[in-house]
Amino acid sequence: MKALIFDLDGVLVDSAKYHYLAWKALADKLGFEFTEKDNERLKGVSRMKSLEILLEIGGVIMSDDAKEAAATEKNDLYRSYIAKMTPDEILPGVEDFLKEVKAAGIKTAIGSASKNTPLILERTGLAKYFDAVADGTMVSKAKPDPEVFLKGAELLGVEPSECIVFEDAEAGVEAAHNAGMKAVGIGSPTTLGKAEMVIPNFVGFRLDKLKF
Repeated sequence: MKALIFDLDGVLVDSAKYHYLAWKALADKLGFEFTEKDNERLKGVSRMKSLEILLEIGGVIMSDDAKEAAATEKNDLYRSYIAKMTPDEILPGVEDFLKEVKAAGIKTAIGSASKNTPLILERTGLAKYFDAVADGTMVSKAKPDPEVFLKGAELLGVEPSECIVFEDAEAGVEAAHNAGMKAVGIGSPTTLGKAEMVIPNFVGFRLDKLKF
């Protein structure tokens, strides 16, 4: 193991809730209910693919131009939420683990489909912990395609087989495996059972527990 690659939303920071609130606001405007259970289908999925799923749930048909406008509207609302984020929204145990990783000299990268990654890292103060950031501005294929994780490995100058990915979404775990990497799931074993290891969160988690 030479590098760790982390998804962002729901793994390191509590920003996933803002995606839900923004998508829900759009669904409310379109006249249908969008639940937190529905939102699970959007985890790790690109913005336009998320919109397609949302419209499918609501039974709404839109032109391509209307889809672009709706996606922009959602993103503008989401950015208004995350622009107010603070370090308090870093998830429990995350900073302690990242400090240990950096002290051990292990390379780190973000691998996130979000084009808002730099803003979130800046607002939460997490940017200093990462050697590279692979995000939605650099890749075009959504997870479970491995593109974002392969980009992360490339930016770090390591082989994919030397990386471990931390993910909270089933599609993300699949993307890690498609990249030839091992995965640690953050959340429920029911959802993330294909990962080599599943932990509920980073509280008390240390490098010596990374044993596959």
